[in-house]
Amino acid sequence: MENTRERQISMTTDSDLINLYSTRILGLAADIPHRTRLSAPDGTSKRRSPLCGSTVTVDLALDGDKIVGFGQDVKACALGQASAAVVGHNIVGRSEAEVQTGRDQLFAMLKSGGPTPDAPFDGLEVLGPASEYRNRHASILLAFDATLDAFVDARTSKSA
Repeated sequence: MENTRERQISMTTDSDLINLYSTRILGLAADIPHRTRLSAPDGTSKRRSPLCGSTVTVDLALDGDKIVGFGQDVKACALGQASAAVVGHNIVGRSEAEVQTGRDQLFAMLKSGGPTPDAPFDGLEVLGPASEYRNRHASILLAFDATLDAFVDARTSKSA
């Protein structure tokens, strides 16, 4: 009897994961823009999720406080890739404050059931079901975190 219960739980978990990795998420993961690293970035950062090993490296070129060039190297699960795709499609022209707002809104959506991030990052709504999978949150946030760290690197490099 207990084996039957364990199989039901396992099947439910498998079904939940299949639903989580929806066609839309997998489509985004296959369409990550700006996959070429910049040759002379103003700022660079590599972030790694210690829980799953996903990594995202970001290069930024800035004009004042706006991103005018963006490159990323994404080695992450499909959820991290989907997040990087949405970020990549919408990042050029954004300021650090706008990126921070998008990151904060995504964090709230994942951690506390907050609303979908505002435009231009509203495509992240596809990751709403991942809120139940806390072990995936760090990977989903990597593109934002690496971008914000690259802004810091750009400021540090500029002042050196």
